[in-house]
Amino acid sequence: MYTIDKLKNQENFFLLAGPCVIEGEEMALRIAEKIVTLTDRLHIPYVFKGSYRKANRSRLDSFTGIGDEKALKILRKVHETFGVPTVTDIHESHEAELAAEYVDILQIPAFLCRQTDLLVAAAHTGKIVNIKKGQFLSPASMQFAAQKVADAGNRNILLTERGTTFGYTDLVVDYRGIPQMQQFGYPVIMDATHSLQQPNQSSGVTGGMPSLIETIAKAAIAVGADGLFLETHPDPSKAKSDGANMLPLDLLEGLLTRLIRIREAIR
Repeated sequence: MYTIDKLKNQENFFLLAGPCVIEGEEMALRIAEKIVTLTDRLHIPYVFKGSYRKANRSRLDSFTGIGDEKALKILRKVHETFGVPTVTDIHESHEAELAAEYVDILQIPAFLCRQTDLLVAAAHTGKIVNIKKGQFLSPASMQFAAQKVADAGNRNILLTERGTTFGYTDLVVDYRGIPQMQQFGYPVIMDATHSLQQPNQSSGVTGGMPSLIETIAKAAIAVGADGLFLETHPDPSKAKSDGANMLPLDLLEGLLTRLIRIREAIR
């Protein structure tokens, strides 16, 4: 069983990265191979990220996935091929046991972080549970989400900052939240791509500001974030989900190299 001990207490930050959603096997393996090569060379603990299904969509005709079992099998293949742990979202309690058969970390989406049954179901699998902070919650409120998982018998918990609702169609990041949530005793991650979303656009398609991904990531590492989460794609303009706020894959190496220098400076 993969535990957070393999991620925390590292000299470097750890990375959760990959496509927003599993679009197909070739694409997933291509992205994973590129990131594994980079993170191995840079000594960054790495977790491959990919949603097997997208449940939170603006419109009924939005892409949701290629099929649950098919996508989960691709996540397992990434693990078997490259020897890295994997993480995926779950949205309902009954999904926890199924997803846990294929991945190492179960992620609770921000909008669902108060759903008690979902948190408890994830906890009972024994897998690491990554809880994204709700856009509507203060950092201090996340102690109660984490406590639900811990009270259910699982202390393998990660917390992720992903911005706070600012008006109707934007988010803002309050970096005080990172050290505040670290006080609960769990590693804290900065989601450098979803925090730049511009949701609820009149077109029904979420916007974003990917030009600021590096700004968000640098600031997070500078204030001591334990890990970084980001979505990346070889061509975000062709991504089937969240392309408006994804990092082009060919920019990842430069970003990680600069972030390592910041990490070294603050240490």
